[in-house]
Amino acid sequence: MFTATCSRLSGPGVRSRGRLAVSLFLGSGSSSWSKVVSDAEKIVGYPTSFMSLRCLLSDELSNVAMYVRKLVGSPHPLLSTARGFVYDSKNNLQMRGLIVLLLSKAAGPSQAASDLLPQDMVSGIYPSQRSLAEITELIHTAFLVHRGIVDLKQWTVSDGPLKDMQLGNKMAILSGDFLLANACTSLAQLNNTKVVEIISSAIGDLVQGIYYENYSYTEQENVHAGAVDIASWEEQTFLSHGALLAKSCQAAMELVKHNKESQRLAYKYGKHLSLGHKLNSDLQPFVKTKVGEPLSFSLSAAPVVFHRQIVGQERWRQELQQATTLRNQMDYPVLLAAVKSEKGVSSAMDLCCYHSNKALEAIRTFPSSEARSALENIASAITKF
Repeated sequence: MFTATCSRLSGPGVRSRGRLAVSLFLGSGSSSWSKVVSDAEKIVGYPTSFMSLRCLLSDELSNVAMYVRKLVGSPHPLLSTARGFVYDSKNNLQMRGLIVLLLSKAAGPSQAASDLLPQDMVSGIYPSQRSLAEITELIHTAFLVHRGIVDLKQWTVSDGPLKDMQLGNKMAILSGDFLLANACTSLAQLNNTKVVEIISSAIGDLVQGIYYENYSYTEQENVHAGAVDIASWEEQTFLSHGALLAKSCQAAMELVKHNKESQRLAYKYGKHLSLGHKLNSDLQPFVKTKVGEPLSFSLSAAPVVFHRQIVGQERWRQELQQATTLRNQMDYPVLLAAVKSEKGVSSAMDLCCYHSNKALEAIRTFPSSEARSALENIASAITKF
């Protein structure tokens, strides 16, 4: 089994038309992942799926929800995003906050924080660190909602009523801005300028990453780009999917005055865990597709990027032409077979294992504890395909 070889690695080896596919944590949905998340939630003191519930149930957002109800029956992405907050069978909701809490508990109290007393901790976590975890989730949720904004220029009558999409976009902008404003207010209340600086830079990274997603990494540009490599994929993925978690982990250490080395290792864990989890998500269509199930995947998914890098631009163009139907639609099974014919999938698996190992390497420098074990289990779970 492939996952058995991961520990031995020491180095790195959809858009639908007008809509950007989004995920709550890009999860694999595997039973092993669900179990490690469920076990980890017990360690931090309460189910983190309710972490930002106070904000989500506020009067202001309730007014927004009344308008969102008008979208029922329409294909606007905001509806599926909202449903995910109510029911998430893959245990992926609030994962970023959970990691921040686990790292906070694993690191424990700091000797340098003389003004913070151990008795102030609840389940081994300071109140300010719990607030940071909530802030992290609010920021992630805000950008998740914003990512569901539909490009109306590509919308046609056959896709559905345009007025529903316009209303959905207005609600996505309004509710996303509201969540982000609440996060920024709570961030200021932490009274730590360094933490404000760290999280603000993460928000800037998210904006830059989403810009790249919307423009530099559209399917059309992916087809005609001259040079694509995994390094650029990792850079863009870190901005849009990893920076918030990595910098929130660092900020959790800064809040209680842990030293620079602890902050660096916390950042390292968050960074490599995020990249490994995104690789796992990208690999799912290539390793778990069942006969008869509808198949689709992004042309900027890691296995495809590796494949393009291996076969070269000319052969890639030929494979795309062979996989394009007479109706100018993509025949994904044909393209899947082309990608699996080379080492794109195995290379992505190797890189996933590399990032898992780097995350494990970082977290194992922390004192042995139940929280550290949970973080190790989470890092190991991303290599199970």
